[in-house]
This record gives sequence, C-alpha cells and structure tokens, in this order.
Amino acid sequence: MWRLIKALFFLCILGFIALSGYAYLGDLRPPTGEMRETVTFDAQ
Repeated sequence: MWRLIKALFFLCILGFIALSGYAYLGDLRPPTGEMRETVTFDAQ
C-alpha cells in the first residue's frame, strides 16, 4: 500500500512539473488580430 501512495505522489509531482514547464515554455498566447464579421439581427 505504501508503494502505491508513493507512486501516486511521485506522479502528481511529475505532472505538476510538466504542466508548469508547458505553461512557461509553451506558446499559450491567443492569436491576436482584428476580426470583422457582419451580423444580421432578425428582430420583430
């Protein structure tokens, strides 16, 4: 049972490190630019 807890703890730490690395090193910025689209309202 102790091995399972240690393995889960290790996987959680490893996942947190991987997520932090991806957040800092990955390109997480949204694409920016002007968008124009015609919207038609069908009001009565």
